[in-house]
Amino acid sequence: MGRHRAAEPPRRGPARSVPGRIAVTTGITCCLGLVGVAGVGEARQSHPDVREALADRAAVEQRASRDFTRAAPPVAAPAPIATPSPTPTRKKAPKKVVRPRHPRPVAGLDQRQMDNAKAIVDVGRDMRLPRRAMVVAVATAMQESDLYNLASDVVPASFDHPHQGSGSDHDSVGLFQQRPSSGWGTVAELMRPAYAARAFLTALVEVRGWADMSVTGAAQAVQVSAFPDAYAKHEKRAVTVVAALA
Repeated sequence: MGRHRAAEPPRRGPARSVPGRIAVTTGITCCLGLVGVAGVGEARQSHPDVREALADRAAVEQRASRDFTRAAPPVAAPAPIATPSPTPTRKKAPKKVVRPRHPRPVAGLDQRQMDNAKAIVDVGRDMRLPRRAMVVAVATAMQESDLYNLASDVVPASFDHPHQGSGSDHDSVGLFQQRPSSGWGTVAELMRPAYAARAFLTALVEVRGWADMSVTGAAQAVQVSAFPDAYAKHEKRAVTVVAALA
């Protein structure tokens, strides 16, 4: 009988030699190495790119910042706050002396006489005349009319105006018994105490040296009276009246 051959072990593929396996392994390793080297190379190449990108981005942001700074409108300076100036101290004006319309009578005069004397003094003050002129005027009116505003019996028209009695010395009227026919003024004007006083004082200051004359001399220079010495007796009372009014 023929001999049975022993069963042969299954054949395996051709065994690779060790050098072959080493080569394959080495090839894999080399490929991985190349891949690793390539990765490292790419990483190394990417650093400059990143830096350039960051630099470009910073430059763009810096330009945008400059553009924003230029485009922004200038900030206006805050308006100064107004502060109230100190109120200047004003000096109080001196109180104006208010004289009574009807001053208290002095020197034996009644109220009508005192009011007429006040009219004479007020005119003298308005004309800025010295007190001496007012004394001469008041003394003259005391002699001529007893300081009453008189109408004239010879001039009927004089009664058409306010009056405090009457006289009959020609056409003489008013406080100073001035005559319309002599050019002192109209009857209506001379019947007003203020007008009559101004007419007398205007004539007085035109007399040369009147201020150095006696009251009688100054009065007579204006009035040309038939009784030139009659004015002297009224001087003392006239001084008292003017002092009370001025």
